[in-house]
Amino acid sequence: MAETKPTATVAATKSTTSVQPKKSGNSVSWLAPLVCIIIGYTVWRFLLGDPKNFDHPDMTGGFWPSHEGPKGNWSRMYTGGIIVPILIGTLLTVLTFVVERFLTVTKAQGTGSIAEFIRKVQYNLANKDVDKAIAECDKQKGSVGNVMKAGLRKYKEMITNTELDTEQKVLNIQKEVEEATALELPMLEKNLVFLSTIASIATLLGLLGTVMGMIRSFSSLGEAGGADASAKLSVGISEALYNTALGIGTSAISIIMYNVFTTRIDAITYGIDESGFTLTQSFAANYK
Repeated sequence: MAETKPTATVAATKSTTSVQPKKSGNSVSWLAPLVCIIIGYTVWRFLLGDPKNFDHPDMTGGFWPSHEGPKGNWSRMYTGGIIVPILIGTLLTVLTFVVERFLTVTKAQGTGSIAEFIRKVQYNLANKDVDKAIAECDKQKGSVGNVMKAGLRKYKEMITNTELDTEQKVLNIQKEVEEATALELPMLEKNLVFLSTIASIATLLGLLGTVMGMIRSFSSLGEAGGADASAKLSVGISEALYNTALGIGTSAISIIMYNVFTTRIDAITYGIDESGFTLTQSFAANYK
């Protein structure tokens, strides 16, 4: 008996895992904000800043033409300054990652109700029909199903294992579930950092653009005189506030969508935790 335990321990240590790491890089995700800012500048410079949109266009061109006399609200946004294209870029970045996270989280939720899926697996395990439980995982097609399937494969392997005791078998199943969970969770939380970061800095960028616009307005006020001074000041303040409006709007969208996604991810995480508990408790009860 003294030599049997070490053998079982070694077998537990050498127990293979069916969980395979997912190959996914994040270089495209880091490139997306840069591309969005470039697009934002293009929209600001060539669409909003089209000379046709101004009474007194600066035809010399360049990186930042000094057009005057905007004819509409969109052209007034151009006069908000160089922070505007950055804000447009951050808004496009938010929309890009909202679409990306929506598709990813929706796929991770799988088909049908997670609670109903776990109930079906519990029913099949109670009847000691592991193959049907695995088939339910194939139907679920989500993160909970992936974790449960990895655990069920180890569950099936432990049923026929004669070297380990029940406690060691349960630990092996638990370890398999933990490894599968560790591979699924990063995929769910990926790129949320962009939404949380933009939610924090978009308003600050908007305020920076407004301050810069106010500085220009008051500088023009000092150079002008008479009735023209108040007119230029009011126009300058109006143009500067486009930065604030764009920054606050971008930040609001980021905060709302970040909370939406974290709530959905929390529901998936709860389902994963419940699935792991289901497997270990079922095995301990059915294969003592």
